[in-house]
Amino acid sequence: MKILIIISTILVSIPLIAQNNINSVLDSIEANNTTLKSLRLTADAQKLGNKTSIYLDNPEVEFNYLWGKPGNIGSRTDINIKQTFDIPTISGMKSRVANGQNTLIEFQYKADRMNILLEAKQYCIDLVYFNALKRELDVRMQHAETIAKGYKDRLDRGDANRLEYNKIQLNLASVLGELSRVEVERNALLSQLRRLNGGVDIALDEDQFVQAQLPLNFNDWYAEAEQKNPVLAYIKQEIEVGKSQVSLSKASNWPTFSTGYMSEKVVGQQYQGFTVGISIPLWENKNRVKQAKVAVSAAESREADRKQQFYSQLQSLYNRANGLKVIAEKYRQSLANVNNTDLLKKALDTGEISLLDYIVEIGLYYTTVNQALEAERDYQKAIAELSAVEL
Repeated sequence: MKILIIISTILVSIPLIAQNNINSVLDSIEANNTTLKSLRLTADAQKLGNKTSIYLDNPEVEFNYLWGKPGNIGSRTDINIKQTFDIPTISGMKSRVANGQNTLIEFQYKADRMNILLEAKQYCIDLVYFNALKRELDVRMQHAETIAKGYKDRLDRGDANRLEYNKIQLNLASVLGELSRVEVERNALLSQLRRLNGGVDIALDEDQFVQAQLPLNFNDWYAEAEQKNPVLAYIKQEIEVGKSQVSLSKASNWPTFSTGYMSEKVVGQQYQGFTVGISIPLWENKNRVKQAKVAVSAAESREADRKQQFYSQLQSLYNRANGLKVIAEKYRQSLANVNNTDLLKKALDTGEISLLDYIVEIGLYYTTVNQALEAERDYQKAIAELSAVEL
C-alpha cells in the first residue's frame, strides 16, 4: 500500500481557484492578498512623501496698499516677490537621503511580503499533510468496513460473538472520527488560505511532498542567505541613510539665501529692483548633528545584534531540519520494506490470529504511518522557514 499518493483530480468551480502545487498557491496569494495591496499603496505614498521635501520652498508674494494721512499725501503701494533656496550641495544631499529612505521602504515591504508568504506556505504544508493523512484514512476505512461487513455476516451465521463484533465497530468508529477530525483541520486551513487570498477560495489537492534538499554546508549557504534577507538589508540601508542624514545635518548649518523683486510706489515716485537675503541658522539646527550621529551608532548596534540573532536562528533551524530529515528518511525506508496490512487481514480471515491481535498489530502499523507523515511535515516546515528569504 502506498503511503502518499498524488491526487490527480483538480477541483474546478467559480470562484474557486484550483491549484496543484504550493508555488501556484503562493503566486495567487501574492496577487490577491489585501494586506500586500494595502502595504504596496502605503509604501508608494510614503515614497512620494519622502520626495516632497527635496524641492525648493514655495515662493512668497507680498502686496501692500497703504493710504496716507492727511489724504492729500496720497497712497503707497508695495509689491514684494521672494524665493528662498539652498545651495546646490544641500539639494543633492536631500535627494540622496530621500532615495535612501525610499529604499528602506522597499526593504520593509519585502520583509512584510516574506512573512505573509511564509505564513501561507506553512498553511500549505499542513494542508498537504492532512491531504496525505486523509488519503491514508480512506484506505483504512475501506479495510475497516470490509472487516466489519465480514464480522456482521459471521455474527449472523453464529461464527462470531457480539464482543468481537463490537470491537470491530469501535475500530470503525475510531477511523470515522479521525476522518472527521482531519476534515475539520483541512477546512480550517482552507479558510486561512482563503483569508490570505483576498477572500477567494483555493483548492490544494497535493498529498505528497516534493522532496526538499537541505544545504550541504551551512556557512556557505548562510553567506548567500544573509545577502537576501530583507530585514538585514533594511538595517544596513538604515546605517547608510543615517550617515547621509549626518552630512545633511552638518550642511544645514550653512546659510540659506533668498532673492526676489521689490517695488515701492508713492505719489509721484516709484522704486523697484532686486532683493537679496540671507538666513543664518543660529538656533534652529541645535543638536541635529549629534542626534544624527547617535542614530547611526544605534543602527550599527542593531545591525550587529540582528546579524547575530539571524545567524543563531538559522543555525538552530538548520540543525533541527537536519535531524528531522534523518527521522523522515528512516520512516520512509521502514515503511517501504514493511507493510503487513494484507498479511494481517489474511491471518485474521484464516483464524491464525485473534481479532484483538489484529487490532493491536494494525494499530501499531497505522501509528508508524502517522508518525512518518508528521516527521515529513515537520521537516518541510523547517525547510520552509529556513529558506524564507527565497520567497
